[in-house]
Amino acid sequence: MRPERLIFSALALLATAGVVMTTNAYAQTQGMERRGDRRDNRDEGREEKAACKAGDEKSRPECRQDKRDTKQEGRGDDDEKTETPAETKPPGE
Repeated sequence: MRPERLIFSALALLATAGVVMTTNAYAQTQGMERRGDRRDNRDEGREEKAACKAGDEKSRPECRQDKRDTKQEGRGDDDEKTETPAETKPPGE
């Protein structure tokens, strides 16, 4: 019974060490970062619309457009349309 107990203790120690040891890892995945960015963009858009509605100089459609513009600015270069090879060819080829 003594060797079994020694083996069990060694396995328990290894399992505990594996759980306790930390590795260098990022706290967030890229998807989580993008989700956070989208949430920030939505919040900024809401703030823009609320500020627009608080003032009486613009109509509802103008406030909605301001909100859209704010959200579009927050999206950055990732969502911009890229040129396809057909668009970059010189005419006649």
